[in-house]
Amino acid sequence: MSIRTVTVYAASSQALDADYIDAAARLGAVMARRGYRVLYGGGGHGLMGAMADAALDAGGQVHGIIPEFLTRVEQGHQGLTSLEVVADMRTRKARMLDGSDAVIALPGGCGTFEELFEVMTLKRLGQFLGPIVLVNTRNYYHTLLEFLRHSVTEHFMSQTHLDMWQAVPEPEDVPGALEQASPWSARTALETAAVQRR
Repeated sequence: MSIRTVTVYAASSQALDADYIDAAARLGAVMARRGYRVLYGGGGHGLMGAMADAALDAGGQVHGIIPEFLTRVEQGHQGLTSLEVVADMRTRKARMLDGSDAVIALPGGCGTFEELFEVMTLKRLGQFLGPIVLVNTRNYYHTLLEFLRHSVTEHFMSQTHLDMWQAVPEPEDVPGALEQASPWSARTALETAAVQRR
């Protein structure tokens, strides 16, 4: 699968440790150097802003999508390749996946969790087929990944579903993870969507 456009989920919090900001900036630079077109939530603060600024500084294309009511809270980034203002959160999430070949999740709060679980669900049902990569800065996603494995142990998901995503410790590991992601097809998704009784 050729990857050209990548969606990045990221936090807008301005109270984060410098390690998270640094990792977001490094991801933006890596994406730009690899020639990926970046789609993200359009914010100018937190990990969103750090990632977008670094990608732009490295000559990348960065397209933001932000709901109108959040333009005052997240302060839509004014230096992007393009900034699309949409009506609501549902439209934003849908537009962020339109034409996207892969998803990357930086650390985040409930908004990032919601986006991440939605794209995992879409992949499980064959509605999104691209790689999903979690950037596990400071082991942030460790507990979530353990919980997902627990869900498999308890038969809410199958072992096959653990192939739907990858976690990497450093932003520089993302391109390799995207290229080496396990193939996922609509047929595979539908054949494994329901967990069967043993």
